[in-house]
Amino acid sequence: MAGTGNVGGAIAQGLKNKGHAVTLGAHDPSTPDLIALASRAGAAVATPPEAASIAEIIMLALPWNVADAAGALLGDLSGRIVVDCMNPLGRTPDGLALTLGHTNPGGEFVQGRVRGAHVVKTLNHVGADMMADNAGLQHRPVMFMAGNEDAAKNALSQLLTDLGFDPMDASDITKSRLLEQLGLGWINQALFCAKGSVAVKVGFEPTVRFPVHTLSKRAP
Repeated sequence: MAGTGNVGGAIAQGLKNKGHAVTLGAHDPSTPDLIALASRAGAAVATPPEAASIAEIIMLALPWNVADAAGALLGDLSGRIVVDCMNPLGRTPDGLALTLGHTNPGGEFVQGRVRGAHVVKTLNHVGADMMADNAGLQHRPVMFMAGNEDAAKNALSQLLTDLGFDPMDASDITKSRLLEQLGLGWINQALFCAKGSVAVKVGFEPTVRFPVHTLSKRAP
């Protein structure tokens, strides 16, 4: 796990006791906050290069403005599954917005930086609390994935299922632009509509030709 903030910490805790060996990567593995997080998540700690060297799945859960430099420290990731949980956010004259997206989304940018790796865009369009624990939801929420390699998405499907999500293939890595817009939509709900604890469920009714979208929300 590259990134031990809200998202990285939530994913690590959500995978506790689910059969996954999680290693948290941080520049200083000895900090009290990191040790406490590792204890809560039942995870190991290491430097980012050390964590990446032993991981089958490498998760990038970093602030976008440091992702490029931090990713370069992970070494050669050829043939590995790299999960891009990030949204390319930045401050603009109109406020918080995507700095990439319509023609060159963040997922494609990451794929270009880790050539030879199998990048999958996912876990970027719900809040961290949903990743840590969504057992209280009325329905299992969908979690879209965008990536070029079916084998990588198949491997990641089990991890997403273990986190309580219903994995859904959104096609190739170019569809990251759709998931990043979806992520921005969730951020709008969280920041301006006080609805951070929501996730999307996609269902199909036998008499309806198109997907029926509902919001799964925690019970009060």
